[in-house]
Amino acid sequence: MDKVKTPFPKLKLTVRGVYGECYHGYKKGDEIILEDFTHPPEHFCLGLVHALFPVIYALSFGAKFGFRDNQRSLLVTCPDGGKLEFEAEIFNKDGSIENIPKDQKHKGPNPKKMVIEVVQSKGKCTFGYKVGDKWETTGLKCVPGLCGAAFHTAFPALFALNFGAKFFFMKDPNSIDTVTCPDGGDIVFKVTRVEEGKE
Repeated sequence: MDKVKTPFPKLKLTVRGVYGECYHGYKKGDEIILEDFTHPPEHFCLGLVHALFPVIYALSFGAKFGFRDNQRSLLVTCPDGGKLEFEAEIFNKDGSIENIPKDQKHKGPNPKKMVIEVVQSKGKCTFGYKVGDKWETTGLKCVPGLCGAAFHTAFPALFALNFGAKFFFMKDPNSIDTVTCPDGGDIVFKVTRVEEGKE
């Protein structure tokens, strides 16, 4: 298959800790390069992909983690018993690792208010969702009563927006309106970060 052209930056994963036996054989210090957040290397662990995706998605759209020595990085733990810990980092266009020093004013979590809204309904939804239905959440809290599959699909956007990501290709970069139900694609959601003072 030909290499896919992508507008998104490369990422680097570095194994920072090994706490159990992994059949992939990763060792402390191993580095893995991802062409972008949508292209893992061949034979890459899909369990790790599941835990890692919200992080590399967020980094790709500018999220910052103010509590980190490099705000443009985050640690991710293997979901299979915590056997490994990876550091996710992102490359600049010049090929260097992007580094924004720790925010010295950071005082702990600053959860953002977010809204999930149905913007398209193309068929039947078991939960009966229709255009205009809305749910609010703060930070990374689960939304009581929301379809689990919908929340799973929306979580990467919620995670990214909570840490300041901007979707440059959207009319409102504080939102993304392509979050699609995995069950037939009948329902499409918009996830929006409510900017302070704009409620």
